[in-house]
Amino acid sequence: MSPVVGDTLADVELRMMVDGAPTTVSSAKVLGAGRVVLFAVPGAFTPGCSNLHFPGYVELASSISATGVDAIACISVNDVFVMDAWGKAQGAGEILMLADPDAAFAKAVGMDVDASGFGLGIRSKRYALVLNNGVVEAFLPEEDGFSVLASTAACVLEQL
Repeated sequence: MSPVVGDTLADVELRMMVDGAPTTVSSAKVLGAGRVVLFAVPGAFTPGCSNLHFPGYVELASSISATGVDAIACISVNDVFVMDAWGKAQGAGEILMLADPDAAFAKAVGMDVDASGFGLGIRSKRYALVLNNGVVEAFLPEEDGFSVLASTAACVLEQL
């Protein structure tokens, strides 16, 4: 089941680089304090994600933060090393790069998709969430799970 406004965020293990080392983190801990914008992508280094989706968050990060957002995070079904490298390649700055290597988070929030037809295996659909202390405040899914229309940084900024 997809996230619904008022839902408490699922708590699963994610991975992120901390001081240059892969670290296991709780989704509730990293996303559950303060106001957080989370955007999910089907895959790091893929064209739509790298050329359209991620750059908007880099460009609008300061505007998003200025609305009272404490953190912006990107999540994808990739390993922690890929997410770290992709964040550096995109100039992520303060955007948290979260790896969901086994799609546990994507499955827990009902946003997993079998993209085997594209050679990608199980992935996450594309969406954005605005969270307030771990509670869903806004959910902006892409209708087809892959387009880059409803979950852009500009759309999130309008919700804030």
